[in-house]
Amino acid sequence: MTKISWKAGNMIYPLPAVMVSCGNCKDNYNIITIAWTGTICTNPPMTYISVKPSRHSYDIIKETGEFVINLTCESLVKATDYCGVKSGRDFDKFKEMNLTIEKATKVDAPMIKESPVNIECKVKDIIPLGSHDMFTAEVVAVNIDDEYLDENNSFHLNKAKPICYSHGGYFGLGKKLGHFGFSVAKKKKSKRKRK
Repeated sequence: MTKISWKAGNMIYPLPAVMVSCGNCKDNYNIITIAWTGTICTNPPMTYISVKPSRHSYDIIKETGEFVINLTCESLVKATDYCGVKSGRDFDKFKEMNLTIEKATKVDAPMIKESPVNIECKVKDIIPLGSHDMFTAEVVAVNIDDEYLDENNSFHLNKAKPICYSHGGYFGLGKKLGHFGFSVAKKKKSKRKRK
């Protein structure tokens, strides 16, 4: 195997493809699809999204200081793509994609009802980085669809069939290959059968 050196660029794939909803009233509600997002701190819980200043949602988020990260799944893949290529300046994305506006619990930005997980966020900082500005935010509430809870109230996001984004394509997630810590976990001793 031979490595080929390319110019510097972002090659960290796959990434979550999320729909970020924003706005503080029906007149400015919007959705933007974001792949530059992730966790940045556990305590307090913090996340980030990176947005081009030219995007319609940029000014809405900057002015309101709030947004909701809505996780996506296979049933939302068309809406996820649409909300990334169409502008809220020209289209009501909730209407065009038949998405349901749901009231959030801690922020004025709307949630997307069809999303299995809605993460309510309040902006802490806006960091200009170049092509994108990073909005760091504190997570103030998480809302989950109880359809994916089992009888012990354990949440199973994999049952929602989440999607990711990689090199211009959307993909479903494959089979589970292990769990956190499996590589160092001690093997359970099997009980010997008594004769």
